[in-house]
Amino acid sequence: MIDRLLGRAELKERIEELEEEKRHLERRAEAEEERRSDAVADRQRAEVRVNELEHRIESLEERLERAEGTEESVEFRRVSDRSGARLVDALDRFRSVESDDPEGLLTAYVPDADSVPATVSDWFGDRTELVRRAAPAVALADDTGAVSVALTPPIEPEPFDRWSDRFRLDDAWFRPTGRFAFAVVRSDTFAVGTYEGDERVDFEGFASDVKETHSKGGFSQGRFERRREGQIDDHLKKANEALAAVAAEDEVDRVIAVGERSVLGRVRDRADVTDVSDATGKPKAALDDAFRDFWRVRLRAI
Repeated sequence: MIDRLLGRAELKERIEELEEEKRHLERRAEAEEERRSDAVADRQRAEVRVNELEHRIESLEERLERAEGTEESVEFRRVSDRSGARLVDALDRFRSVESDDPEGLLTAYVPDADSVPATVSDWFGDRTELVRRAAPAVALADDTGAVSVALTPPIEPEPFDRWSDRFRLDDAWFRPTGRFAFAVVRSDTFAVGTYEGDERVDFEGFASDVKETHSKGGFSQGRFERRREGQIDDHLKKANEALAAVAAEDEVDRVIAVGERSVLGRVRDRADVTDVSDATGKPKAALDDAFRDFWRVRLRAI
């Protein structure tokens, strides 16, 4: 009664109405904010997709320009991998080629795309690009055009180029010869074999307990990384000692080490030749896989 008399009832009703309107506006504002947030996310996703499409379009346009260009694109006539008996057969075929002309056959070792000798570019002409793509490679050609090929040697010779009556194809570039040590080195696995040709006559290998991931809880990530690096250091120290012992005791002609790129530098001083390998597994199995992969020769017909 008093509230009505003093006009308070109307004020309270009005306040309630305004409070309700305020809550309604707040809900609308929240909804608008969510829609804006969704719109921003949608826009960002759209921008990412647009960028992807632009890169794809650029790539396709470049391919189209090359296809419509006046210069004819060149490709290898054939690409194959040879090892074992099939490699021996291929090398013997090339060696059987002879020329009555003392400068009828070209052999050149091209170490990289920027080191193509003039003899090679003069002969191959517009196909020189294929030699660059094949490098490092031993390029062979004859002055009739019957032979035109690039071979990828596991053991790289010093760069050379020459015209002669025979191709120069040293067995030691392509096949296991003499007495040598071959090792596979990973951050947790090591194996080394002593070989006479392709026959292994001695073996040593071991695996080390190196933590791969940091489990939740326990010591910090930093401490985990330090502990892991220490384990790898210990493993590689043992690997270096094993390589040094093989080189000293087995009277090998050379030491070849392959394995993880990240650790090869730590044994490079012990090896004459190094190369990256993804061979994994137990030490002896990893060594066998790495050995087969290393002595595989890629043959590209130009």
